Amino acid sequence: MKPLEGIRVLDLSRVLAGPWCTQLLADLGADVIKIERPGVGDDTRHWGPPWHGEGDSKVAAYFLACNRGKRSAAIDLASPDGAAQVRAIADTSDVVVENFKVGALAKYGLDAASLRARNPRLVYASITGFGQDGPRAGQAGYDFMIQGQAGLMSITGLPDEVENGGPLRAGVAVVDLFTGMYTASAILAALVRRAASGEGATIDSALFDCGLALLANQASNYLVSGASPPRQGNTHPNLVPYQPFACADKALIIAVGNDRQFAALAALLGKPDWATDPRFATNAERIAHRSELVAAIEAITRTRPAADWYEACERAGIPAGPINSIAQALADPQATHRAMLREMENFRLLCGPVRLDGERMDSTRPPPRLGQHTAEILAELGAS
Repeated sequence: MKPLEGIRVLDLSRVLAGPWCTQLLADLGADVIKIERPGVGDDTRHWGPPWHGEGDSKVAAYFLACNRGKRSAAIDLASPDGAAQVRAIADTSDVVVENFKVGALAKYGLDAASLRARNPRLVYASITGFGQDGPRAGQAGYDFMIQGQAGLMSITGLPDEVENGGPLRAGVAVVDLFTGMYTASAILAALVRRAASGEGATIDSALFDCGLALLANQASNYLVSGASPPRQGNTHPNLVPYQPFACADKALIIAVGNDRQFAALAALLGKPDWATDPRFATNAERIAHRSELVAAIEAITRTRPAADWYEACERAGIPAGPINSIAQALADPQATHRAMLREMENFRLLCGPVRLDGERMDSTRPPPRLGQHTAEILAELGAS
């Protein structure tokens, strides 16, 4: 039995942050009912190519990534009957997740105050760009703009002085993904509290807040030093050596996290005296002499192929790894052993990474076709 079996989630969200949250809840066993606009559905159904399927049944790969485990009901919230049907679903639900603009659902009676008045045990989670209050509360927010506005792009990419340098967004929508994860965590906490108190909760999640939280050690570096961290490309602000190193054929990431690992690396490179050299013996000194040390290491790593150094680092207990393509990463023997891909109907999807007591926590229900379960869900309410 999965931990959220018996929990019903009404999913009024679309695009990524909300659907990522509700997909996790579905993986954990919740019955997730995704409400979509008739004839259109979630915006990401149309975010292609690439497409899966053909003709009227084709759907963008993007949608498949964040909607497994859900049932889809095509209901028009703007119609009185549709809004009433969704309110009836909310009356039988434990959780609502929505990502409409602040106040937009009140006119349908689907806002937190209205639904919690009908169902006091309801956990209602709102995901917006900037939160339910403050000077930017009314503004829309997408991951890309929040990566810029929350400071993440200022530390991602190459320095300005490097050719083609400048800020870059992350390769996936990390603010959306983390907002979904933060919101799911808050929902689980609210459900635990409800088990003791009987009362639901209203959760206010903002992409901007989560984008700031993602700054983690970089924000702490600023708060301690008073200096905004610069972009460093593939180097680390607090660790050396911790970056890709050129080898005879391609680069290999070597990630040294402490002085013991550095001593092992120094011995592997044939330079055991580096471990006691005043310039390199401690991490703080290695940071102070970063350029000198990196050049010395790379002069040695360039003499052998990356695979040779990778195997040697593994034997010596030094964290290291290749820079894989997505195809290479998914074909890695560890990914195969951990069964990170699942066949669903006639396509393959990534699995959820969580395991409890050896059981993988992901849903075997494939992403739904638009409105696939409308009749089934309405029948559960006694409606046509």
